[in-house]
Amino acid sequence: MIYFVTGNKGKFAEAQAILGEVVQKNIGYTEIQADGLEEVAIFGMKEVLERLDGPVMIEDAGMFIEGLNGFPGVYSAYVFDTVGNEGILRLMDGMEDRKAVFRSVVGYAEPGSDPVLFNGALRGEITQEPRGTGGFGYDPIFEVRGRTIAEMSLEEKNEISHRAVAIRALKEWLASRR
Repeated sequence: MIYFVTGNKGKFAEAQAILGEVVQKNIGYTEIQADGLEEVAIFGMKEVLERLDGPVMIEDAGMFIEGLNGFPGVYSAYVFDTVGNEGILRLMDGMEDRKAVFRSVVGYAEPGSDPVLFNGALRGEITQEPRGTGGFGYDPIFEVRGRTIAEMSLEEKNEISHRAVAIRALKEWLASRR
């Protein structure tokens, strides 16, 4: 059993579909201002390890848009809460380069151990307008192979998503230790 420290029900559902025995802990942790997702994850892991007794995982993700020099990147959650998908689309109005990548870092640690990190990425493009009703966050404006993530089922999303790639890497690593 692993404690997944997140307040995001969508992230938890994705992790549970892959890992099975995961318990959501919405206890929050400090998300430092940093250049990379890895730094944010390591800092957060150290904090939650002090507060929970047992194996813990956290996940930090970001959407990096090439035409915006990687913005919003590590600030994706804040930017989404502040301007949402409509704000991103306004920023990109008239831009031809709409390539983007979702990146995920999953951190895992057990009491007394150093955090281990697992990475995942998903390349796509930013749409001209939101499409779909599934998923959460930037899913309605992030298109892969002609469909937005919000137009996919959870099962379809978990086949390709940045988070699923990182969580599957964690699952394989855990299985190799048994």
